[in-house]
Amino acid sequence: MNLGYFNYPLPVNEPVKSYGPGTPEKKLLREAIRELKSIQHDIGAVIDGKEIHSGDKIIMRPPHELSHLLGHFHRSDKKHIQQAIHAALKAKTAWESMNWENRAAIFLKAADLLAGKYRARMNAATMIGQSKNAYQAEIDSACELIDFLRFNVHYLSEIYKQQPISSYGMHNRLEYRSLEGFVLAITPFNFTAIGGNLPTSAALCGNTVVWKPADTQILSAHVFMRILQEAGLPDGVINLVYAQGPELGEVCFGHRDFAGIHFTGSTAVFNTIWKTIGENIGKYRSYPRIVGETGGKDFVLVHPEADTDVVVTVLARGAFEFQGQKCSAASRAYLPSNLAGEIKEKLIRVVESMKVGTVEDFSNFVNAVIDERSFDKIKGYIDRAAADPKATILTGGKADKTKGYFIHPTLIETSDPGYVTLKEEIFGPVLTLYVYDEKKFEETLDLVDSTSNYALTGSIISTNRQAIEMATERLRHAAGNFYINDKPTGAVVGQQPFGGARGSGTNDKAGSILNLYRWLSARTIKETFDPPTSHEYPFLSEA
Repeated sequence: MNLGYFNYPLPVNEPVKSYGPGTPEKKLLREAIRELKSIQHDIGAVIDGKEIHSGDKIIMRPPHELSHLLGHFHRSDKKHIQQAIHAALKAKTAWESMNWENRAAIFLKAADLLAGKYRARMNAATMIGQSKNAYQAEIDSACELIDFLRFNVHYLSEIYKQQPISSYGMHNRLEYRSLEGFVLAITPFNFTAIGGNLPTSAALCGNTVVWKPADTQILSAHVFMRILQEAGLPDGVINLVYAQGPELGEVCFGHRDFAGIHFTGSTAVFNTIWKTIGENIGKYRSYPRIVGETGGKDFVLVHPEADTDVVVTVLARGAFEFQGQKCSAASRAYLPSNLAGEIKEKLIRVVESMKVGTVEDFSNFVNAVIDERSFDKIKGYIDRAAADPKATILTGGKADKTKGYFIHPTLIETSDPGYVTLKEEIFGPVLTLYVYDEKKFEETLDLVDSTSNYALTGSIISTNRQAIEMATERLRHAAGNFYINDKPTGAVVGQQPFGGARGSGTNDKAGSILNLYRWLSARTIKETFDPPTSHEYPFLSEA
């Protein structure tokens, strides 16, 4: 029973800790890393609140330390996926009927637990399992995930307040129902925050969820699931399974009660999902919601009037933080001929100063890429460039997977504006430079817009306001997140709602109110207080 209108004001973003020398957070983080590495983890799926061990064990090792055995996770099969769907549907009636303030309290408590006693553990799990350095883990698995949980509560409270007008003698109202069925959340390895947000944003709206994280994100996903349970999440509301993609799709997309998918991953996989849902559309109770954030081939366009030190910092951070494994990472840069020499000279110096190695050495800027498949793909692009007369490797190119999947940050310069590394998503520490004639800035705007099928993020670097205005207008559809004199990464919840169009997804803007509308189904209710008792209207009378 609701006894009041409850207020959830706009939160402030979670402060980012520095992990500087001698700080308490650095000490706690080192202790958490040691503790997690001292355990042989045996991680099962979590279905209806219970941990399920299938016996099909998959080895887990840190990408940067292949000699260390973290433990195992238990592969989920079709039976477990079906059990997860059953648990979600069983839990749905009670969950969607729960008073809003009690649903909200669960996720707000989870945010506080994550901000407090579990912060070091979650960051450590992300560092070990996904090879993120301390700062990258902090801004992701702590701050961004905390922000998602808190801001989504505020945004949903704002949606619930939105009501229609009423004429005399009647009352109109809107209720925001959950979707009819279960929601499937498929989450990537590269952001623990995305792994937490995709299932919880749908669940906050009253939906129940089957959640499948990437195999390489299971350690941190399991930690977050335990936080949700401690916060009071009822059994069956979110069910965590470690299934293979084809089996998951076969069971979920063939189910009558499939209501929607919240996805982050590759464009190719999302295209297959969309096609499969379309082929099965006659099976479903309702038209499923399809929400996806996919790939990127993100650009930095440098104007002839730009601060070269700003450019170098934008490229170094934007391209090589977290080994370039961000869908928003700077992957192609367009340099004007009048500044190109100075920029390249400075950038090479900066890139060659970046230390590469394990996450436990906090002085390392670059760590390992996520797995062998990714390593081989990235190295393939580098090897191809090394042998191609249209490309030159300016620095980097070194790759070694004997101890971990280490690829040194690599700069490629090409004379071909349609070169493969300017067009295709690499998802690694590789930045391709193209030098354009400084007098052809406007033509280069068209080149930036047309070279790639993606439209996720991009930057313009300039001290000329007219050039900034021109780029902002001409590249309107080239990036869903556009940055002026900044790197194209680092979107903050509540500040830069994230998403892109074209081959980069449905642009439903995680981190904003827009995303939550996708997990709601509105119902209009009109009540007439003094109903008419005759079908006749006054205009029918001639007297």
